[in-house]
Amino acid sequence: MPNDAPPQPIHSAKDALAALADILGGGLPGSVAAADDPAAALLNDPDVASAVTRRLRGSGSGAGSDSLCRWLYDAFRANVPELQLAVLRFVPTLAGVYMCRAVTRKALAGFEAVLLALYAHAAAQRGAGEAETVSLPNLANPSPYHDAKVPPKAKPAELDVAVLSPPLEPHGTVRATRRARIVGAVLELYHCKIAHMPLSSKMDFCEFCVAWAGTHSKLDGTDKPRLPPSPDAAAGGGVEKWRRVPLPWELFLPSVRIVAHCLLGPSPSDELKEQAARAAECLYWRATETMEARAVLASRSLVRLSQMVEEPIPEPSFSGAIENMAELEAMRANILSTKN
Repeated sequence: MPNDAPPQPIHSAKDALAALADILGGGLPGSVAAADDPAAALLNDPDVASAVTRRLRGSGSGAGSDSLCRWLYDAFRANVPELQLAVLRFVPTLAGVYMCRAVTRKALAGFEAVLLALYAHAAAQRGAGEAETVSLPNLANPSPYHDAKVPPKAKPAELDVAVLSPPLEPHGTVRATRRARIVGAVLELYHCKIAHMPLSSKMDFCEFCVAWAGTHSKLDGTDKPRLPPSPDAAAGGGVEKWRRVPLPWELFLPSVRIVAHCLLGPSPSDELKEQAARAAECLYWRATETMEARAVLASRSLVRLSQMVEEPIPEPSFSGAIENMAELEAMRANILSTKN
């Protein structure tokens, strides 16, 4: 990895652009450097995204001295909403590489500092880190839209409360027992902003999701690689393998939600939908290994929806309706002529 430049304080999107240019060791594209909205340029420019992603996938990335991780940390902590979106754009690669390497017990203090900053932001958005819940109607209560056949009970039954996301406790370090919850909360934060994320960011997540699952899909070809290898490892003759990782429910659920958006969302990209369908099937086969009911149900439902999306919807035919209208007009004309 090249020598890291000393960090520069980041207070605005222009500061972030200047600091990133120093870290990448070259000038940014002219369209980014001269952009009226630097944060939007950071979010959407494919050349900048490719350069940052390549550094994050490098064999020496994620260490405590990694200046790119320092840039991500400082840029997010600058509390500029548009700049925070630009940092969230790299969450799929950051979380993907981190989880694949964490199982090897490598020191990844740089990655962990960024993830903890994102986790703290997610907890702060919930106030005191309270759980996200939704109230479900209890069928024991009479319907407000129909007359009850039997007199209702004096005290109605309580509503059922489903927990969408458990409470976020404050954490200052990443331990093996907390890793899935911290990364899962960061993915939930990414999912909240996924409508603003560019196509390549969603593709990155689907690719790493397949690697995390560690299973094959029927859409996989024999000559189709799962993920491009680390550029530094490939240059040195050794290919870094993106590993299968533990997928407890707190990490599995946000992954399914992101894949579901990629599959069923408004994006017109067939490539994204194909990759999301592949990720959904891999998650399903992974869930069948542990036979956890909620994971199997969620992933299987997503696979079925992906199959429904692939089926063409027949266009309605109006030929019969047109013939009926012509017949009605003829009858109307006949009645009018009779009256006259």
